Amino acid sequence: MKKLVIVESPAKAKTINKYLGEDYIVKASMGHVRDLPPKKLGVDVEHGFAPEYVNSTGRAKTITELKAAAKKCDAVLLAPDPDREGEAIAWHLFELLKGIVPEENFSRVTYNEITKSAITEAFAHPGEMDMNRVNSQQARRVLDRLVGFKVSPLLWRQIKGGVSAGRVQSVALRLVCEREQLIKDFKPEEYWVLGANVRKQVAPLDPFAVKLAQINGEKAEVKGGEQAQKIRAELEASTLHVERIIEKEIQRRARAPFITSTIQQAASSVCGFAPARTMRIAQSLYENGLITYMRTDSFNIAKSAQEECRAFVTAEYGAEYIPEKPNFYKSKSSAQEAHEAIRPTDVAKTPQAVSGLEKDEAKLYKLIWERFVASQMVPARIARRTAEVETDGTNTYLFRATASEIAFPGYMRASGIEKAADKKKEGEEDDETKLPPLTEGENLDCLEWLGEQKFTKPPARYSEPSLIKALEENGVGRPSTYAQTLSTIEKREYVTKEKRSLVPTEAGLRVNEFLVKALDPLFNVKFTAEMEEKLDQIEEGTVEWTDMMREFYENFLEWLEGAKDMAEPAETEEVLKALEQVSEWAEPVKRGRRTYDDQEIVGSVREKFAEVGKITSRQQQMLFRLACKYIEQMSAETVTTLKLEKPEAPRTETGKKIELLETLDFDEPRKVGKRTYDDGKFVQSLKEQVQSGKRLSDRQVGALDTLLVKYSSQIDNFEQVQKDLGLEAKAPAENAEEIAKLIELCKTIETWNPPVKRGKREFNDADFYESLSTQFKGKGSLSDRQVAALKKMIGRYTDQIPDYEAVREELGLPEPKVKK
Repeated sequence: MKKLVIVESPAKAKTINKYLGEDYIVKASMGHVRDLPPKKLGVDVEHGFAPEYVNSTGRAKTITELKAAAKKCDAVLLAPDPDREGEAIAWHLFELLKGIVPEENFSRVTYNEITKSAITEAFAHPGEMDMNRVNSQQARRVLDRLVGFKVSPLLWRQIKGGVSAGRVQSVALRLVCEREQLIKDFKPEEYWVLGANVRKQVAPLDPFAVKLAQINGEKAEVKGGEQAQKIRAELEASTLHVERIIEKEIQRRARAPFITSTIQQAASSVCGFAPARTMRIAQSLYENGLITYMRTDSFNIAKSAQEECRAFVTAEYGAEYIPEKPNFYKSKSSAQEAHEAIRPTDVAKTPQAVSGLEKDEAKLYKLIWERFVASQMVPARIARRTAEVETDGTNTYLFRATASEIAFPGYMRASGIEKAADKKKEGEEDDETKLPPLTEGENLDCLEWLGEQKFTKPPARYSEPSLIKALEENGVGRPSTYAQTLSTIEKREYVTKEKRSLVPTEAGLRVNEFLVKALDPLFNVKFTAEMEEKLDQIEEGTVEWTDMMREFYENFLEWLEGAKDMAEPAETEEVLKALEQVSEWAEPVKRGRRTYDDQEIVGSVREKFAEVGKITSRQQQMLFRLACKYIEQMSAETVTTLKLEKPEAPRTETGKKIELLETLDFDEPRKVGKRTYDDGKFVQSLKEQVQSGKRLSDRQVGALDTLLVKYSSQIDNFEQVQKDLGLEAKAPAENAEEIAKLIELCKTIETWNPPVKRGKREFNDADFYESLSTQFKGKGSLSDRQVAALKKMIGRYTDQIPDYEAVREELGLPEPKVKK
């Protein structure tokens, strides 16, 4: 019986193919074979967030080959990577091929390393797909699609250029921008470091340095030059003696073996590799059977691998380098304990013994091997000797000098390059020196008093390793996403690298400013971390993914609604600054019950902008119109910069049109959905605008013209009025006769169907008909889309329309629906 095995990459397929017999055909899917459509949302939010999957772009040939191979086989073994993404790929392959091979003949095979023993064991015990894990990946994909597709258009309206938003990438950018702001706002404070070069009064006379640590038993804090000079004067008049010698042995424990985040950090610091490059090299080592799976957040180590490592260390370094019990490193609560940390598949394959690797592969393998072996060894023991030296003056000044030496190297025998990173631990002294033999109470000679002025430094910019660490500590993203997240913000040119530090660009700062002000809850570090926790809960089977999506989407829509009409903050600042030049404001104008005061309006908007950092686009347009209104009080530079233009006076004919309309009897206000249309009220509002000196827009003038046509039967000698006011005599639409008949048919409907609610929208046939009837009466036409919708609606009321069959063919109406 032939079996088809499907993995992701050709390199992995080639390696696994060597370990399986002739009964297996091993193929590569080249990653995902199905995904959401690239150019549309592809998520049915009203029906359980059902994704619309399509075959992945550029995978047609691969899919054809996989289907052809499946036809030759009786069973399919799905063997992509052992994580969410791999589980999703396996499920998509199942969906793609289940019509060719019976569903019961599909199995899932997982393994953490590509070695003969691991592959043989995994394929001897195939299992089933983990649908909780599939749903977790599916939820993440839908989440990211909704955020990307719904938020990016808001950005496009505010910021020009190829900008985009992403659920995790935008939070990473926020961290970088917030750090930059801290650096910008940082105010350095002066402090002084005081010390002395001293020596014994008897041989050996080698000098050594001591550093001021305490003044009268309190921590030494020297804030300014004046204080430093005063202390210096006291010190010069005093003598020094050894108050005490403190000797102790400290232990330093090895670090845990690598997980995805820590290997990216170490490879960047030690080898200078970007995270994406590190993952590519690790992928190659994994596919060639040298290391375990590299996307993991678990410090767990297989018992067999632990035993092999202990045996290797005993043989290589001696039994004293092996702890009594194997070392254990606690993983985060969200970590997948079924996975292992990143380790060599065979500890006996030392970096020196492995051949055929490229230079970068050899560097990374050495890092992984040393870290793993060291993690299974005993701690290093450090002998530390500290001399405390005091003065004999009025104030007691205590100086310290510390020397350390390795009493027993422990894990350092294997850690190699890691030794440099292990020297300093939190809270330990920075300065190490060589100390001569000293006895308590002996006097010392001061060769030179030392004093150095320093200033506190701002927090460092993020580097790629430190940003990954920050994302991990904040629970943002997962091991498989870190490298891609950093690559995205660099590719989008939101950040640049300066001496390995990440610096936000102007574009990055503007994108972040908009997203934080418009959608702070969505791109909040805490909220993003909470979403990651919920994705973990979906994988654990404690949360239904569609329930999580419903809860998220309800909040998401509310946040989007608040952000849609956001104005660009920088432009708002410019207009508000320009309006500061206005010294003489127009008198307040009363329209109906409302009083409009330009100065008060500007003050109110300025106050809101200062408070929340944002206003709506409509408010900003209003500010711009006011700036144009007061253009004569603006400087020439402001007029040029903002491109201000003197507002045009109202058209003469507009006033005449309004005068005509005021004499007419308007129809009763009509309600369509949530909106009420009131012709009389509309004309009154336009009249108030004209009276205030505002020129109506072309669209508003067009609306006036439509109303004049609509009520033309009340206007004497309308044809002459049309000529005098320059109204276009609209030719009747080509299908005007057909539309009139359709509207006439609707008048026979006595009982309308009740309104139907879909999502947040309400569909009401009666209101729809009323709206189209009014529009046709005013404009004499309807759009093709409106006509089609009207015909479809009429089809729902065939039993109330006399002789429906007689007019159905003539007007292109739908066939009557047969009631069940």
